[in-house]
Amino acid sequence: MQLNPPVRWGIVGCGWVARDYVAPAMGMTLLARLVAVCDPGPAARADIEPWNPALARHADLDDFLATPGLEAVYVATPNHLHRPLVERATRAGKHVLCEKPMATTLTDAEAMVAACEAAGVRYATAFDQRFHAAHRRLRELVATGRLGEITAVRIHYACWTPADWSPIAGQAHDNWRVDPARAGGGAFIDLAPHGLDLSQVLLDEPLTEVRALFQRRVFSYPVDDGAALIGRFFSGALLLMNVAYNCPDHYPRRTLELIGTRAMAIARNTMGQTPGGSLQLVDARTGETEEIAIAPEEDRSPFAVGIEEFSRCLRLGTPFPYPPAHDLHTMRLLAAAGANPS
Repeated sequence: MQLNPPVRWGIVGCGWVARDYVAPAMGMTLLARLVAVCDPGPAARADIEPWNPALARHADLDDFLATPGLEAVYVATPNHLHRPLVERATRAGKHVLCEKPMATTLTDAEAMVAACEAAGVRYATAFDQRFHAAHRRLRELVATGRLGEITAVRIHYACWTPADWSPIAGQAHDNWRVDPARAGGGAFIDLAPHGLDLSQVLLDEPLTEVRALFQRRVFSYPVDDGAALIGRFFSGALLLMNVAYNCPDHYPRRTLELIGTRAMAIARNTMGQTPGGSLQLVDARTGETEEIAIAPEEDRSPFAVGIEEFSRCLRLGTPFPYPPAHDLHTMRLLAAAGANPS
């Protein structure tokens, strides 16, 4: 589907996520067009679509927001900047798609949503994993009863993130994710929102409580390098999740399991920024394993699918499937579990 014209997007924060995933995703859909970027670093700005001379590159936020025709802003900055940037974008009349977590505190997240509502613009959180093809297929399997009654969701989502971690090996990088002032926490606030959001999307029901234990086991930085969570859904199903910055990357570290009375679903390497991975069902009666095939045309960048969906809703005036209230509920779960432990 092509929208005429496509939604004109800008990106604030030109780090590796914007460079490697968000900007390319906007080039993968006819529904969006990247017209401007904003970052205080000239090298970071230059890294976004270096081949595109028409792309407006700004160091000043007001100049960026004044880009002719700019309609929507993707916020990809460190977490502590989300609230002030969202509030300034809304005052300029721009719609907002903001990276997770919404903010470093629940108070800031609530203020962001209130600002968007007051300005009459749309807000959504960029939980890309909602839009992964395997997860969308898994949600269908749950909804049709293929798994039976879901008793538990188990997630292992981890990586190796030392203090000097860099997206490019051997290249200096400001790893703000281990700075409590900018990140608001460590592995828990960075990785757990994905699992909390995705599990509620898959089951189509809210988590009613979450508890967490934190660790600083391997690294000496002042945030957690791992956390274990337990939770309960409205239906009584349970959530068990481990997130970590202290898991070597060569280990299996991205596993999602849904345990039902008819079948167990196992998704491997689907949680992350890229398409691909595998989805299997294990039959409860026979123990036989079935590979769930994903059509190649559906196995697209989850960033591209999410941006496409938000763009479609903006142009057509239809509701985005995941309203801000859904994201605020996840923020309340994070806050209740102690997302920023002392």
